[in-house]
Amino acid sequence: MLAQSIRASRQAIARVARQQPAFTARRTFITPTAVRSADLVQELYLRELKNYKVPPVKASDAEGSVQKFTVPKPPTSPEEADIASELKSYETQSVEVEGAVEDGTVLPEEDWFEEEEEDESITTPGATH
Repeated sequence: MLAQSIRASRQAIARVARQQPAFTARRTFITPTAVRSADLVQELYLRELKNYKVPPVKASDAEGSVQKFTVPKPPTSPEEADIASELKSYETQSVEVEGAVEDGTVLPEEDWFEEEEEDESITTPGATH
C-alpha cells in the first residue's frame, strides 16, 4: 500500500515537471505574521499612551490620606530638687548583703552540693567478709 502511494506520487511529480519546461526559480522573502502583529499592538499601545490625559490634581485630594503635622512637645527636664533628695535617700540606704540577717550579722554559708558519705554496710558483689 505504501509502495503504491510512493510510486503514484513520483509519477505525478514527473508529469508536472514535463508540463512546465521553463521553470524559473525565484527567491521570495516571507515575513512572519507574529512580528507584524507585535508592531500593531505596540503602535496601539503607544497611541493610547499619547492620548492619555492625566486628571488635574486638586489641593483637597490629600485630605483623607494625609494627617496634619503638629510639633511634638519638648521633653520635660527632671527637677534638680528631686535629684538631690533621691541622691540623699540613696546614700542613707543600708547595704544589702546576701545571706545577712537584718541586724548586720552574716550567716555561715551552707554547702548545697555536699556529697553524702557512702554507707559501708552495702557490700559490693564478689567481695568476701
